[in-house]
Amino acid sequence: MKKFVPSKGSNDKVVISMRIDTKLLETIDRESYKAKISRNEFISQCISYALSNMEENAKVKQS
Repeated sequence: MKKFVPSKGSNDKVVISMRIDTKLLETIDRESYKAKISRNEFISQCISYALSNMEENAKVKQS
């Protein structure tokens, strides 16, 4: 599996709301700061990376 490397990006965005564990948010904030990107961009890239690297049989079929 290739390593996750956050980078600056720009795509069309949509506003969502989510609940997240406090400790996880602290880690996200720290890592996004180190990467010099926004929290939102970091979370988006993490999700994209995770989805791209899932095992095929673990992916949920979208209807």
